[in-house]
Amino acid sequence: MAERKTERLMNLIFALLVSRQYLSKEQIRQAIADYRDSSQQAFERKFERDKEELRELGIKVEMGSKDTYFEDEVGYRIRRDEAELPDLALTREEAAVLGLAAQVWEHAGLAGESTTALVKLKAAGIEVDPDVLRMAEPKLSADEPSFDVMWEAATRRIPVAFTYQRPGQPAAKRQVQPWGIISWHDRWYLGGYDLEREAPRIFRLSRVLGDVETTGEPGSYEVPEGTDMTKVAAALFPAEPDSLAVLRVRAGRGQSLRRLANVSIPIDDEHDEIEVPYGSAWDLASEIASYGSDVVVVSPQEVRDQVVLRLRAALDGAS
Repeated sequence: MAERKTERLMNLIFALLVSRQYLSKEQIRQAIADYRDSSQQAFERKFERDKEELRELGIKVEMGSKDTYFEDEVGYRIRRDEAELPDLALTREEAAVLGLAAQVWEHAGLAGESTTALVKLKAAGIEVDPDVLRMAEPKLSADEPSFDVMWEAATRRIPVAFTYQRPGQPAAKRQVQPWGIISWHDRWYLGGYDLEREAPRIFRLSRVLGDVETTGEPGSYEVPEGTDMTKVAAALFPAEPDSLAVLRVRAGRGQSLRRLANVSIPIDDEHDEIEVPYGSAWDLASEIASYGSDVVVVSPQEVRDQVVLRLRAALDGAS
Protein backbone atom coordinates (compact mmCIF):
# COMPACT_ATOMS: atom_id res chain seq x y z
CA MET A 1 0.00 0.00 0.00
CA ALA A 2 1.36 3.40 -1.00
CA GLU A 3 2.47 5.64 1.85
CA ARG A 4 0.12 8.54 2.39
CA LYS A 5 2.79 11.10 3.16
CA THR A 6 0.47 14.08 2.82
CA GLU A 7 -1.84 12.66 5.48
CA ARG A 8 1.09 11.85 7.77
CA LEU A 9 2.59 15.34 7.46
CA MET A 10 -0.75 17.00 8.18
CA ASN A 11 -1.28 14.85 11.27
CA LEU A 12 2.26 15.58 12.46
CA ILE A 13 1.53 19.29 12.18
CA PHE A 14 -1.72 18.89 14.09
CA ALA A 15 -0.12 16.84 16.87
CA LEU A 16 2.77 19.26 17.36
CA LEU A 17 0.54 22.31 17.09
CA VAL A 18 -2.22 21.34 19.52
CA SER A 19 0.07 20.12 22.29
CA ARG A 20 0.72 22.59 25.11
CA GLN A 21 4.02 20.84 25.90
CA TYR A 22 6.91 19.20 24.07
CA LEU A 23 6.08 15.74 22.71
CA SER A 24 8.65 12.96 22.88
CA LYS A 25 9.32 10.82 19.84
CA GLU A 26 7.43 7.93 21.38
CA GLN A 27 4.40 10.09 22.08
CA ILE A 28 4.44 11.32 18.49
CA ARG A 29 4.78 7.78 17.19
CA GLN A 30 1.83 6.53 19.22
CA ALA A 31 -0.35 9.47 18.14
CA ILE A 32 0.06 9.03 14.36
CA ALA A 33 -1.10 5.84 12.66
CA ASP A 34 1.54 5.69 9.94
CA TYR A 35 4.34 6.04 12.49
CA ARG A 36 2.68 3.60 14.85
CA ASP A 37 2.42 0.92 12.18
CA SER A 38 6.11 1.22 11.22
CA SER A 39 9.13 -0.49 12.74
CA GLN A 40 11.32 1.62 15.03
CA GLN A 41 13.94 2.08 12.33
CA ALA A 42 11.36 3.00 9.68
CA PHE A 43 9.70 5.43 12.09
CA GLU A 44 13.03 7.17 12.78
CA ARG A 45 13.67 7.62 9.04
CA LYS A 46 10.16 8.91 8.34
CA PHE A 47 10.19 11.30 11.28
CA GLU A 48 13.52 12.85 10.33
CA ARG A 49 12.43 13.25 6.68
CA ASP A 50 9.12 14.74 7.73
CA LYS A 51 10.73 17.28 10.07
CA GLU A 52 13.04 18.38 7.30
CA GLU A 53 10.17 18.69 4.84
CA LEU A 54 8.19 20.83 7.28
CA ARG A 55 11.20 23.10 7.65
CA GLU A 56 11.40 23.40 3.85
CA LEU A 57 7.75 24.48 3.91
CA GLY A 58 8.59 27.18 6.43
CA ILE A 59 7.10 25.38 9.45
CA LYS A 60 9.57 25.49 12.33
CA VAL A 61 9.67 22.39 14.54
CA GLU A 62 10.98 23.51 17.92
CA MET A 63 13.02 21.17 20.13
CA GLY A 64 13.07 21.43 23.90
CA SER A 65 12.68 19.74 27.25
CA LYS A 66 9.50 19.19 29.24
CA ASP A 67 11.28 20.31 32.40
CA THR A 68 13.17 23.60 32.29
CA TYR A 69 15.31 22.66 35.32
CA PHE A 70 16.26 19.13 34.33
CA GLU A 71 17.46 17.92 30.95
CA ASP A 72 15.05 15.04 30.46
CA GLU A 73 14.10 13.54 27.10
CA VAL A 74 14.08 16.00 24.21
CA GLY A 75 10.65 16.76 22.77
CA TYR A 76 9.13 18.59 19.81
CA ARG A 77 6.37 21.11 19.18
CA ILE A 78 5.22 23.82 16.78
CA ARG A 79 4.63 27.17 18.43
CA ARG A 80 1.17 28.47 17.66
CA ASP A 81 2.29 32.12 17.62
CA GLU A 82 4.87 31.30 14.95
CA ALA A 83 2.60 29.06 12.90
CA GLU A 84 -0.41 31.37 12.70
CA LEU A 85 -0.75 33.97 9.97
CA PRO A 86 -1.46 37.61 10.80
CA ASP A 87 -4.87 39.01 9.92
CA LEU A 88 -5.27 39.12 6.15
CA ALA A 89 -7.39 41.34 3.93
CA LEU A 90 -8.63 39.01 1.18
CA THR A 91 -10.50 39.69 -2.00
CA ARG A 92 -13.60 37.57 -2.71
CA GLU A 93 -11.56 35.50 -5.18
CA GLU A 94 -8.73 34.89 -2.70
CA ALA A 95 -11.20 33.91 0.01
CA ALA A 96 -12.80 31.44 -2.40
CA VAL A 97 -9.42 29.83 -3.07
CA LEU A 98 -8.77 29.44 0.67
CA GLY A 99 -12.22 27.96 1.07
CA LEU A 100 -11.42 25.37 -1.58
CA ALA A 101 -8.15 24.53 0.16
CA ALA A 102 -10.01 24.00 3.43
CA GLN A 103 -12.38 21.60 1.71
CA VAL A 104 -9.48 19.25 0.94
CA TRP A 105 -9.68 18.46 4.69
CA GLU A 106 -11.98 15.58 3.80
CA HIS A 107 -9.34 14.01 1.55
CA ALA A 108 -8.07 10.61 2.66
CA GLY A 109 -9.94 10.76 5.95
CA LEU A 110 -7.71 13.49 7.34
CA ALA A 111 -10.38 14.69 9.74
CA GLY A 112 -10.87 11.20 11.20
CA GLU A 113 -7.15 10.50 11.53
CA SER A 114 -6.42 13.83 13.19
CA THR A 115 -9.22 13.19 15.69
CA THR A 116 -7.67 9.80 16.46
CA ALA A 117 -4.30 11.50 17.02
CA LEU A 118 -5.87 13.90 19.52
CA VAL A 119 -7.51 11.02 21.39
CA LYS A 120 -4.13 9.27 21.62
CA LEU A 121 -2.46 12.38 23.01
CA LYS A 122 -5.21 12.96 25.57
CA ALA A 123 -5.03 9.32 26.67
CA ALA A 124 -1.30 9.78 27.29
CA GLY A 125 -2.03 12.70 29.57
CA ILE A 126 -0.97 15.39 27.11
CA GLU A 127 -2.85 18.67 27.42
CA VAL A 128 -4.08 19.74 23.99
CA ASP A 129 -5.80 22.75 22.47
CA PRO A 130 -8.35 21.47 19.93
CA ASP A 131 -9.40 25.02 18.97
CA VAL A 132 -6.28 25.14 16.82
CA LEU A 133 -7.93 22.72 14.40
CA ARG A 134 -11.13 24.63 13.66
CA MET A 135 -11.60 24.46 9.92
CA ALA A 136 -14.29 24.87 7.30
CA GLU A 137 -16.93 22.18 6.95
CA PRO A 138 -15.72 19.72 4.29
CA LYS A 139 -17.64 19.68 1.02
CA LEU A 140 -15.26 17.90 -1.33
CA SER A 141 -13.60 14.50 -1.28
CA ALA A 142 -10.55 13.31 -3.17
CA ASP A 143 -10.92 9.59 -3.68
CA GLU A 144 -8.94 9.29 -6.91
CA PRO A 145 -5.95 6.92 -6.38
CA SER A 146 -3.64 9.36 -8.18
CA PHE A 147 -4.52 12.37 -6.01
CA ASP A 148 -1.65 12.07 -3.51
CA VAL A 149 1.18 11.79 -6.00
CA MET A 150 -0.34 14.44 -8.32
CA TRP A 151 -0.79 16.86 -5.42
CA GLU A 152 2.81 16.40 -4.34
CA ALA A 153 4.07 16.69 -7.92
CA ALA A 154 2.19 19.94 -8.46
CA THR A 155 3.29 21.50 -5.16
CA ARG A 156 6.95 20.41 -5.49
CA ARG A 157 7.30 20.78 -9.29
CA ILE A 158 8.03 17.13 -10.04
CA PRO A 159 7.42 15.92 -13.64
CA VAL A 160 5.21 12.84 -13.97
CA ALA A 161 4.22 10.19 -16.49
CA PHE A 162 0.92 8.31 -16.46
CA THR A 163 -1.56 6.44 -18.60
CA TYR A 164 -4.64 8.48 -19.48
CA GLN A 165 -7.87 7.50 -21.22
CA ARG A 166 -10.44 9.95 -22.51
CA PRO A 167 -13.98 8.73 -23.21
CA GLY A 168 -14.20 6.82 -26.47
CA GLN A 169 -10.45 6.97 -27.06
CA PRO A 170 -7.62 4.46 -26.50
CA ALA A 171 -5.41 4.84 -23.43
CA ALA A 172 -2.18 6.76 -24.01
CA LYS A 173 0.97 7.57 -22.05
CA ARG A 174 1.29 11.24 -21.08
CA GLN A 175 4.33 13.10 -19.76
CA VAL A 176 3.46 16.27 -17.89
CA GLN A 177 5.01 19.05 -15.84
CA PRO A 178 2.23 19.71 -13.28
CA TRP A 179 1.26 23.32 -12.56
CA GLY A 180 -1.59 22.78 -10.13
CA ILE A 181 -4.70 20.84 -9.12
CA ILE A 182 -8.18 22.33 -9.30
CA SER A 183 -11.74 21.19 -8.63
CA TRP A 184 -14.48 21.64 -11.22
CA HIS A 185 -18.05 20.39 -10.69
CA ASP A 186 -16.91 18.07 -7.87
CA ARG A 187 -14.15 16.52 -10.00
CA TRP A 188 -10.40 16.93 -9.53
CA TYR A 189 -8.17 17.93 -12.44
CA LEU A 190 -4.42 18.27 -12.94
CA GLY A 191 -3.26 21.20 -15.03
CA GLY A 192 0.18 21.36 -16.56
CA TYR A 193 2.43 21.32 -19.59
CA ASP A 194 2.17 18.25 -21.81
CA LEU A 195 5.73 17.59 -23.00
CA GLU A 196 4.77 15.55 -26.09
CA ARG A 197 2.05 17.93 -27.28
CA GLU A 198 4.13 20.95 -26.25
CA ALA A 199 1.09 22.77 -24.87
CA PRO A 200 -0.87 23.24 -21.62
CA ARG A 201 -3.42 20.52 -20.91
CA ILE A 202 -6.00 19.57 -18.26
CA PHE A 203 -6.34 15.96 -17.03
CA ARG A 204 -9.26 14.59 -15.03
CA LEU A 205 -7.76 12.48 -12.24
CA SER A 206 -10.50 9.85 -12.41
CA ARG A 207 -9.31 9.05 -15.97
CA VAL A 208 -5.74 8.28 -14.91
CA LEU A 209 -5.12 4.54 -15.18
CA GLY A 210 -2.74 2.68 -12.88
CA ASP A 211 0.20 4.18 -11.02
CA VAL A 212 1.70 7.61 -11.63
CA GLU A 213 5.46 7.65 -12.20
CA THR A 214 7.65 10.56 -11.13
CA THR A 215 10.23 11.27 -13.83
CA GLY A 216 12.41 13.96 -12.28
CA GLU A 217 13.57 15.68 -9.13
CA PRO A 218 11.65 18.31 -7.12
CA GLY A 219 12.03 21.78 -8.60
CA SER A 220 13.23 20.45 -11.96
CA TYR A 221 11.08 22.90 -13.94
CA GLU A 222 9.45 26.28 -13.45
CA VAL A 223 5.74 27.09 -13.64
CA PRO A 224 5.32 30.03 -16.05
CA GLU A 225 5.11 33.32 -14.20
CA GLY A 226 1.56 34.57 -13.79
CA THR A 227 -0.02 31.15 -14.44
CA ASP A 228 -3.68 31.21 -13.39
CA MET A 229 -5.12 27.70 -13.25
CA THR A 230 -8.70 28.98 -13.50
CA LYS A 231 -7.87 30.66 -16.80
CA VAL A 232 -6.04 27.56 -18.04
CA ALA A 233 -9.09 25.48 -17.18
CA ALA A 234 -11.51 27.92 -18.81
CA ALA A 235 -9.50 27.73 -22.03
CA LEU A 236 -9.22 23.94 -22.11
CA PHE A 237 -12.49 22.65 -20.68
CA PRO A 238 -15.32 21.78 -23.06
CA ALA A 239 -17.53 24.57 -24.37
CA GLU A 240 -20.42 25.94 -22.36
CA PRO A 241 -23.43 23.62 -22.01
CA ASP A 242 -25.70 23.79 -25.03
CA SER A 243 -28.25 21.05 -24.20
CA LEU A 244 -30.70 20.24 -21.41
CA ALA A 245 -31.41 16.96 -19.61
CA VAL A 246 -34.44 16.26 -17.44
CA LEU A 247 -33.68 13.98 -14.49
CA ARG A 248 -35.83 12.40 -11.79
CA VAL A 249 -33.87 12.49 -8.54
CA ARG A 250 -34.65 10.87 -5.20
CA ALA A 251 -35.07 13.35 -2.35
CA GLY A 252 -31.79 14.11 -0.60
CA ARG A 253 -29.71 12.52 -3.38
CA GLY A 254 -27.78 13.71 -6.43
CA GLN A 255 -26.42 16.85 -4.78
CA SER A 256 -23.79 17.56 -7.45
CA LEU A 257 -26.49 17.38 -10.14
CA ARG A 258 -28.85 19.56 -8.11
CA ARG A 259 -26.18 22.25 -7.89
CA LEU A 260 -26.08 22.37 -11.70
CA ALA A 261 -29.84 22.42 -12.16
CA ASN A 262 -31.71 25.38 -13.64
CA VAL A 263 -35.07 24.06 -12.46
CA SER A 264 -36.14 21.75 -9.62
CA ILE A 265 -39.79 20.67 -9.22
CA PRO A 266 -41.10 18.26 -6.54
CA ILE A 267 -43.23 15.57 -8.20
CA ASP A 268 -44.06 13.48 -5.12
CA ASP A 269 -42.88 12.97 -1.53
CA GLU A 270 -39.79 11.05 -2.63
CA HIS A 271 -38.69 12.55 -5.96
CA ASP A 272 -37.87 15.85 -7.66
CA GLU A 273 -37.56 16.54 -11.35
CA ILE A 274 -34.59 18.73 -12.26
CA GLU A 275 -33.40 20.32 -15.49
CA VAL A 276 -29.63 20.18 -15.96
CA PRO A 277 -27.64 21.92 -18.73
CA TYR A 278 -24.79 19.90 -20.25
CA GLY A 279 -22.23 20.04 -23.02
CA SER A 280 -21.06 16.40 -23.06
CA ALA A 281 -23.58 13.55 -22.86
CA TRP A 282 -20.69 11.24 -21.95
CA ASP A 283 -19.60 13.28 -18.93
CA LEU A 284 -23.14 13.88 -17.70
CA ALA A 285 -23.96 10.17 -18.02
CA SER A 286 -20.89 9.28 -15.96
CA GLU A 287 -22.10 11.57 -13.18
CA ILE A 288 -25.66 10.24 -13.31
CA ALA A 289 -24.55 6.59 -13.32
CA SER A 290 -22.55 7.13 -10.12
CA TYR A 291 -25.87 7.63 -8.26
CA GLY A 292 -27.34 4.30 -9.40
CA SER A 293 -31.11 4.06 -9.04
CA ASP A 294 -31.35 7.40 -7.20
CA VAL A 295 -31.23 9.32 -10.51
CA VAL A 296 -33.23 8.39 -13.64
CA VAL A 297 -32.95 10.13 -17.00
CA VAL A 298 -36.31 11.32 -18.34
CA SER A 299 -34.78 12.93 -21.43
CA PRO A 300 -32.97 13.13 -23.81
CA GLN A 301 -32.50 9.61 -25.13
CA GLU A 302 -28.77 10.08 -25.86
CA VAL A 303 -28.01 10.66 -22.18
CA ARG A 304 -30.30 7.82 -21.13
CA ASP A 305 -28.51 5.43 -23.51
CA GLN A 306 -25.09 6.48 -22.20
CA VAL A 307 -26.19 5.88 -18.60
CA VAL A 308 -27.49 2.43 -19.49
CA LEU A 309 -24.15 1.58 -21.13
CA ARG A 310 -22.24 2.56 -17.99
CA LEU A 311 -24.52 0.68 -15.63
CA ARG A 312 -24.32 -2.45 -17.78
CA ALA A 313 -20.52 -2.17 -17.89
CA ALA A 314 -20.41 -1.84 -14.09
CA LEU A 315 -22.70 -4.87 -13.74
CA ASP A 316 -20.57 -6.94 -16.11
CA GLY A 317 -17.43 -5.97 -14.22
CA ALA A 318 -18.96 -7.04 -10.91
CA SER A 319 -20.10 -10.43 -12.20
